[in-house]
Amino acid sequence: MQIKNELRSIAIGSFDGIHIAHRTLIDKVDALVIIERNGGYLTPGYKRSLYTSKICCFYHFDVIKTLTPEDFVHKLQVDFPSLETIIVGYDFHFGKNKAGNAERLEALFDGEVVIVDEVSFEGIPVHSRTIKAYLREGNITMANKLLGRIYCIKGEVVQGQGLGKKELVPTINLNVNEYQLPLEGVYATRTRIEGEWLNSVSFLGHRVTTDDSFAVETHILDKEIGEVRGEIALEFVDFIRENQKFDSLDTLKKQIQNDIGSAKKILS
Repeated sequence: MQIKNELRSIAIGSFDGIHIAHRTLIDKVDALVIIERNGGYLTPGYKRSLYTSKICCFYHFDVIKTLTPEDFVHKLQVDFPSLETIIVGYDFHFGKNKAGNAERLEALFDGEVVIVDEVSFEGIPVHSRTIKAYLREGNITMANKLLGRIYCIKGEVVQGQGLGKKELVPTINLNVNEYQLPLEGVYATRTRIEGEWLNSVSFLGHRVTTDDSFAVETHILDKEIGEVRGEIALEFVDFIRENQKFDSLDTLKKQIQNDIGSAKKILS
């Protein structure tokens, strides 16, 4: 609470992804006020704080969604008593039913309000929704460019169907929640296990050739690893191919070897 009392400048927004447009706001302030919702994230919850050195303060949307614009500004002034400057994006809305916008904030707040214009990259406006759309298309290259980093998800290691180790290649299976997942298919990736980043090839999607269950699984390249437990991370470097059904396990195995070769070329 003592730190919040000393903060003089904040940026407000969802900051999902902490992408290159967000950084134009972040660089100007002491702290971020992050509006938290539920699910479908590029960076869920507290994980946003891993991509910035600034202090992160969270308001959950369900708690503040009934506040009028006046009540919301009053809450900010109570929570941040030394507040002098608020920075928001040009499309910022706040208050019940999005009744307030950036100009309304200027009228209600007795300090300075800075409104940051839309940021574009190679002619493409940078928004979290745009990055999510690229991910859903499997366009990892553009998603990573707009993020300004390699897209990363995290998940808990879970028991797989056991088929990979016996018949195909050994994989680590993940239970992934909250994240926006890319298009179903195969990707050149890097996998972090116990702090070490390892080259890998990863599949996410429905196992249409076997049991049709949904899976996120990763195979470590050129390295034998023992049993893995706990949380691991996946970075999506490049897209290799879409999910597809094969006539037999032998055909699938041959394709997996091709995927491994593709991943090695990409990651070399």
